[in-house]
Amino acid sequence: MNTFMQAGGEVVEELMEVTTASRMSFWDLFSAGGWLMWVLVLLGAVAVYLFVERFVAIRKASRMSMNLMNRVRDKISEGNISAAKDACRRTGTPIARMIEKGIERIGRPMPEIQNAIENQANLEVSRLSVGLPYLAMISGGAPMIGFLGTVIGLVSAFMAMEGMGGTVDISVLAGGMYVAMLTTVGGLIVGIPAYFGYNYLVARIDRLVFQMEANSIAFMDILNQPAKR
Repeated sequence: MNTFMQAGGEVVEELMEVTTASRMSFWDLFSAGGWLMWVLVLLGAVAVYLFVERFVAIRKASRMSMNLMNRVRDKISEGNISAAKDACRRTGTPIARMIEKGIERIGRPMPEIQNAIENQANLEVSRLSVGLPYLAMISGGAPMIGFLGTVIGLVSAFMAMEGMGGTVDISVLAGGMYVAMLTTVGGLIVGIPAYFGYNYLVARIDRLVFQMEANSIAFMDILNQPAKR
């Protein structure tokens, strides 16, 4: 019984020692990852900036004035083209600028008006997509940089073991792997949110493109109304 209690006490002491040794501050963990952790921090900061900046821009561009098309329809039916353009300028959204480009072409053949609207729409989508390729690059590149840190850490661990005469020291090997895995974790922490953020913004742009197409069709219907009478 005493032997069993003694063995149990030794196990508890060993667990407490391991737990105490494994308690490290965030800064200690960050520093153990090496210089690649700073690269990941920089990429993370860029990813956050790109997402927030593009999110605000896309959200602002997605504002839809429900009365815009009604005002445009009324002004065009009255023959007041300048007032219709002013209504679009005051709205200031990609959809309004697209409609304004079509209003400027009133009097020209319908295919030319349609082409002008489509070209303006493509330009607006290109403006909204600025920076998204970099966000996609970070989402794929950050985990790869983390994996690079893992490989470097493992190489360093094996080199240290070689310097010890080839003897297998579990503490050296485990320490090297532990340090190496930190960069992988850091890369995933940066890459996964960047991946979801990129796809979310792309989905918002696709939704806006659908709205632009719907308003383009509505505008062309407005121009075709006098011809149907």
